[in-house]
Amino acid sequence: MKHIHAGKVRDLYEDGDTLLLVATDRVSVYDVSLPTSIPDKGKLLTQLSNWWFEFFADIPNHVLSTTDVPAEFAGRAIRVKPLKMVQVECIARGYLVGMGLREYQRDGAVSGVRLPAGLREGDKLPEPIFTPTTKISDTGHDEFMTFDDVVNQEGREVAERLRDLTLDLYSRGAAHAAERGVIVADTKVEFGWDGETLTLGDEVLTSDSSRFWPADEWEPGRPQRSFDKQFVRDWSTSTGWDKEPPGPEIPADIVEATRQRYVRAYELITGRTWSA
Repeated sequence: MKHIHAGKVRDLYEDGDTLLLVATDRVSVYDVSLPTSIPDKGKLLTQLSNWWFEFFADIPNHVLSTTDVPAEFAGRAIRVKPLKMVQVECIARGYLVGMGLREYQRDGAVSGVRLPAGLREGDKLPEPIFTPTTKISDTGHDEFMTFDDVVNQEGREVAERLRDLTLDLYSRGAAHAAERGVIVADTKVEFGWDGETLTLGDEVLTSDSSRFWPADEWEPGRPQRSFDKQFVRDWSTSTGWDKEPPGPEIPADIVEATRQRYVRAYELITGRTWSA
């Protein structure tokens, strides 16, 4: 195998005409990988993502095998098709939070989508919206794109397909999660080309790519308790860190609390008991 890429969380290996996507235990916030890992995180992300790939079996995806991987990567790797990735981060938002909240407070809109006045942090939007961003820009951070920006970059037909697929994945996934007591506030998905077929790649509806909130604790107008890495984001901000490399070391109690949130999200959404 040839190691061809190290991302913030995932490593990519070339193995003949296929790729191995390996989820590490690294944690990244504000586009910076922190120096402390979260035990089992890579396996939890991979197993949750695999569950969703099966849930969305009607949408073409890049998975070739979840078991045909080297023993040292068992549980945290999948064998996938190489894709020509679309250079757009496809984000669906059903609630106002994070970058979307800041954009709304400034402009009254997110990615050019005008929203009603008077919305608070954590409010549910009238309907889910497509709020794409660039892949990492020259600034080192994702930046909002409007739908017209995506049209100009990818063409109208592809832009509409990206939007429709993203909103379909979000709506169906959020409906399932709601039945399990989890609010999916937003999620990011990525697509690539397998020949002429637009194909779901990377991960889907995980605790790294989505905001998961316990439904019974949702209360608009304040930050929400989360089942995802928002807990680490909030902790890192509280340290006074400037969000530039290098990131701060994560204390042991924050590491364990974060791991438990990943486990809880996995168990609630899949209905399975986690066993590392």
